[in-house]
Amino acid sequence: MNSFHGKTILVTGANRGIGLAFVETLLKSGAGKILAAARKPESLNELVANGSGRVRAVRLDITDADQVSAAAADHADVDILINNAGTAALAGFIQADTVEAARADMETNYFGTLNMVRAFAPVLARNGGGLIVNIASIASHVNFPLLGSYSASKAAVHSLTQAVRAELGQSGTKVVGVYPGPVDTDMARALDIDKTSPEDIVAAVLQGIATGSEDIYPDAQAIELHSGLLADPKAVERQVGQMLPN
Repeated sequence: MNSFHGKTILVTGANRGIGLAFVETLLKSGAGKILAAARKPESLNELVANGSGRVRAVRLDITDADQVSAAAADHADVDILINNAGTAALAGFIQADTVEAARADMETNYFGTLNMVRAFAPVLARNGGGLIVNIASIASHVNFPLLGSYSASKAAVHSLTQAVRAELGQSGTKVVGVYPGPVDTDMARALDIDKTSPEDIVAAVLQGIATGSEDIYPDAQAIELHSGLLADPKAVERQVGQMLPN
């Protein structure tokens, strides 16, 4: 699939960051209808107002299986699912007081994405096959101790992406994994490192989809780290292992 023209696209976590950039860019790419999903749909009011009637707000907590099932039932015309919603606890595993931050990251990033894939895979199949885009992270491939539980949850997303790609292949649905480095979003505001803009990430993702890529590394830092992991994974592990929690 190399065109978004006229398609119905559901974007989770659409109220800010990469999700917001997806909605704005897809509007310019000729999407027919964009379902912008967020826990608080009122946060999408401006986006809907500027969407020329093609953006609809959807109340959706991806950790709530009942809400996810209802969304799939209510929006049976979806052609493309972009799983972007996520959380990130700025904490290590040992340094954290409890495991609750780790549990929250896994609940949203992994189980929430799994909820969405399970609910919408039949929808896409009934519509002739479609596209699922899972926003993972370069931290899917190597754990950053500063973001220990986030990295673990994104590693789970990577594994999930591989599995559902195999499972859904015969139904005509393509599954794409996206592995960005640091992105300039609210989630990463506290990190004092170089970051790529959400708009640049989205542009690279759409280009990667257009050229048929299944695994997309949409920025220079992600490309560099991925190349390093292929060449010497232990060296990269030691490098990012220096980013310790306070």
